[in-house]
Amino acid sequence: MVHTTKCPLCGGDLYDGTSTFTVDQVDVLVVARNVPARLCRQCGEAWIGDEMAEKLEQIVRDAKSRRRQLEVIDMAA
Repeated sequence: MVHTTKCPLCGGDLYDGTSTFTVDQVDVLVVARNVPARLCRQCGEAWIGDEMAEKLEQIVRDAKSRRRQLEVIDMAA
């Protein structure tokens, strides 16, 4: 995987880290902690890769199908 070194929003330097992502929809709230991401040193924006985005989308779909109102996931586990 090729990592970009500059933030697309502000041009700040990116580094590997983790972040928390939240999806709040009408019927479900999903909180994913320790999500691998590229973080901007200047503006703090977090950028996730395509594979991780697909995993997060599947988690949201699963929570909806199980009719979970709240789902909290630790991606480091």
